[in-house]
Amino acid sequence: MKSSHNGRESGFGVCIKMPEKFIPFVVVAILIFAGCAPEIQKPIEVVPGKESVAEALSVLKARSQKAVPLRARGRCLLQYYDAGKKKHKKESLTVLVFVKPPVEIYLQGDATLVPKAIVLGSNEREFWLSIRPKEISTYWWGQWSEQDSSEGLLINPKTLFEALGVAEIKAGENWSLSNEGAFDILTRRERGVVIKKIYIYSRDYLVKKIEYFDLQGKAIAYTELEGYREVSDGFFVPALIKIIAYGQNKGKDSLSITLDLKSIKPKKITERQQKVFKRSPPRNFKHVLVNEGGKWIEQRR
Repeated sequence: MKSSHNGRESGFGVCIKMPEKFIPFVVVAILIFAGCAPEIQKPIEVVPGKESVAEALSVLKARSQKAVPLRARGRCLLQYYDAGKKKHKKESLTVLVFVKPPVEIYLQGDATLVPKAIVLGSNEREFWLSIRPKEISTYWWGQWSEQDSSEGLLINPKTLFEALGVAEIKAGENWSLSNEGAFDILTRRERGVVIKKIYIYSRDYLVKKIEYFDLQGKAIAYTELEGYREVSDGFFVPALIKIIAYGQNKGKDSLSITLDLKSIKPKKITERQQKVFKRSPPRNFKHVLVNEGGKWIEQRR
């Protein structure tokens, strides 16, 4: 185990917390096509990792700086628990993703009978998330300046950005470095509490897993990444991204999203496509929540 060092890097702890009364469902899993998502295999080759936090972060920063605009398509199967009817339901989704570093991202998941079943987006000023099936029917939005990073994690643009290897490196954050077998582990602390762990496979120095914690040290979410492809010189993107966010009861109230991105390619964003990075006002949702001062407030109709 390596000794701890201080370092700097940006954490994507900006979170979207859903009040319990707005969780009339429990998402169990999103699986690839009609079968289960393949398990992420653990690497078996053990090689020496980096010697310092600065060295480890410099690799992540260098790769992030090589990020290019890209487009990806894929499919997934959404399974969730409808607490009202006390039964499981599922939706097969086609997924479209546009990424324009450093801050613009758009994800759209369409079901056969529910277009835009899931929409996630951000630009320099705002972020938004909508989930349309009637059992959920909620639209969240806010300004980055209002978002409190200590809030509970659902799914948000910065988490997806980080999963795609687009990380913003900032000064002033407390990191330490350790090693466990084939992994280097970067650990970020805030006020003395661990709030994030990044697991990096030492052989190719690609991120395999990211764990997120709240300011009390409680696990709130994690991502698993696999099937990396070099989409441009020195910029690698995982084709399989699994994001799991815990609810009030870990292991039960959870949201799991697995993206199987079959087509990932550098793509210049056209003027027409640029419109997806502009937030559309909410229409026909049961609940509309806006982030004010780090808290989610339901807007009155």
